Amino acid sequence: MSTTRRRGRPKGESGSRERIVVAAEHEFGENGYDGATIRAIAARAGVDSALVHHYFGAKADLFAEVIGIPLRPDLDVPTILEGPRDEVGERVVRYVLEAFERPDVRRRGVTMIRVALGSKVMSPPLVGFLSRELIGRITTRLETPDAALRATLVASQIAGLIVTRYVARLQPIADAPVDELVARVGPTIQRYLFE
Repeated sequence: MSTTRRRGRPKGESGSRERIVVAAEHEFGENGYDGATIRAIAARAGVDSALVHHYFGAKADLFAEVIGIPLRPDLDVPTILEGPRDEVGERVVRYVLEAFERPDVRRRGVTMIRVALGSKVMSPPLVGFLSRELIGRITTRLETPDAALRATLVASQIAGLIVTRYVARLQPIADAPVDELVARVGPTIQRYLFE
């Protein structure tokens, strides 16, 4: 009888998905987002890497599952950047605020931010994810030599807005209407991106 392992989803094996998530938590915690690989996660979970892809798709999907990222900037930012250029800043702000206005996203997002800010283990993977999947995607769309700085300024502004409104609940920003914040912060994002 052959002991060679077949690629893909093993028949009758239960608990694989949960083992993959636990293995990913350890890999991301030990090696950061950039250092963790699907192959290493699969090996730690005792499964084939094809099974990891079967359950989660790309590494960004698995990372989002592990830390409960409520937004998927890696999927949404390219669409936001493709609309009319003079409205990009406002679309970015509206995307984030409208998402965080949903209670499930707000709860998970605030928890994720608090954990990342207070954890030496989870902060590097989150920073790696945001650097590659958010800032990196914005950078590749901008055609300027300082694109990385511009994208990082956008991330800092949005992160500050989220922390001020949803974590610290600083008034009057915490209760300001979304439309007002979009109108006031959007031009700053627009300037960071294009001026």
